Amino acid sequence: MSGSGARTAAYGVASGVVPTDTTEDVRTRGAGVSAQVAVLPVGSFEQHGPFLPLATDTLVACAVAREIAAAYPVHLLPPVTVSCSHEHAAWPGTVSISAVTLHAVVSDIAASLRRSGVGALVVVNGHGGNYVLGNVVQEASARGERMALFPAAEDWEAARERAGVVTSLLTDMHAGEIETSILLHAHPEFVRPGHESADFVADDRRHLLTVGMSAYTESGVIGRPSLGSAEKGKELLASLAESFDPYFRLLTSTPDRD
Repeated sequence: MSGSGARTAAYGVASGVVPTDTTEDVRTRGAGVSAQVAVLPVGSFEQHGPFLPLATDTLVACAVAREIAAAYPVHLLPPVTVSCSHEHAAWPGTVSISAVTLHAVVSDIAASLRRSGVGALVVVNGHGGNYVLGNVVQEASARGERMALFPAAEDWEAARERAGVVTSLLTDMHAGEIETSILLHAHPEFVRPGHESADFVADDRRHLLTVGMSAYTESGVIGRPSLGSAEKGKELLASLAESFDPYFRLLTSTPDRD
């Protein structure tokens, strides 16, 4: 393996992007669970200002998924690392796939899991622009399949309050207090200097889908990253792990039979 390839592999394992389970680990953990649940982190590869990496959303989704896997008997999957980031196309480094492709990828993963005996899938979404994931879950649920999308806005709001995050979810849109805090806790080595003075607010973004992010911010930041801290990041993740409990119970419950 080349030097760059080795560094990439090490980055993946160290950041939790690549689960290291063996097939026997999965078999043992799944024993006795009525409906085993797989957890799929879905991130993105898009600009996050000059101080957070392009993989920020993937790192956040993986951090949430790791917290879940530490607390519940779930099958942790490697992440989907490229998704629907078209609103960030004006910045170098951003890569996107279509909503149709993302829909197909997640649906195919769910189908493969069912064939291998894993009856439920939770999609942990780290990127707000992945609107299509809601459709994937709705359609699967209508077919009688067990699937959920996590976290919901209510879960983020509870986490924000517990962690003492000052910025509202509306204002903290991108590379702000929440994302900066989670990376300062989970991956401080990837946070570069500059977040302390990068605050930028643009609450009225009604034309975002038409004109993209570049119409609202030059830096790529919308939020208050200066307020981020590792302690807030720790509390955000702890709160989300607690919020996962009703999702797990719902997906592993036995349907009532009359």
